[in-house]
Amino acid sequence: MDVRVVDCRFDLADPPAARRRYLDAHIPGAAFLELEADLSDMSIPPEIGGRHPLPGAEQFAAAAGRAGIGASTLVVSYDESGTGGAARLWWLLRHFGHDLAGALDRGLRSWLGPLADGEEAIEPAVFTARERRDDVVTTEELEDRLGDPRLVLLDARPEDRYRGDVLGPDPLPGHIPGARHVRLSGDPASLPADVLETEEIVCYCGSGVAACVPLLALHRAGRTDARLYPGSWSEWSRKGLPAET
Repeated sequence: MDVRVVDCRFDLADPPAARRRYLDAHIPGAAFLELEADLSDMSIPPEIGGRHPLPGAEQFAAAAGRAGIGASTLVVSYDESGTGGAARLWWLLRHFGHDLAGALDRGLRSWLGPLADGEEAIEPAVFTARERRDDVVTTEELEDRLGDPRLVLLDARPEDRYRGDVLGPDPLPGHIPGARHVRLSGDPASLPADVLETEEIVCYCGSGVAACVPLLALHRAGRTDARLYPGSWSEWSRKGLPAET
């Protein structure tokens, strides 16, 4: 088994800055995957897939192959400090049938070894994408199941956006009715204990990226069945659906 470290840092305010940071300093041997070019399909309008729609199987397979990820590759992703990029790659790998993946706790700040700069000579690999259908939830399903006591909906945005005190980049303030706020942490200890006992769990955020962080925590806590709402608040709010503050 080979190991591939992947840098997944991103900067929503200045997307090109992420690659500049990678070139300035990264874990030696790490590949780089960019949030919008590699881990999202930005050709899909936000009212259909949110601000960071999921990539299709062909797009993701090409990106993973460029990063040197093959069938037997153990992937360790990292970002700045657990902000969502590393968990997004971890989730996408599982979504496309590759379970040999993990994320570096606390991101690059936890790395104690030397750093490298410049480009890395990454040997391409062949990645075969086998897309799952049981790990996502659609807008239509959530709308139909509002108030269903069997389903717990977790919102991983900053708390002021969840409450509706701050609008953020989306057209409506607030959150999906009935959703609970959850801290942005991959540590299972950050999860409310009663959530783990519920029948179904769905996570969302602004655009489906940060929500992968509590999904990682849930996975570590044994709830490997928790699902992602990929379009998240950016899709929900653009459809004019009910909002709660």
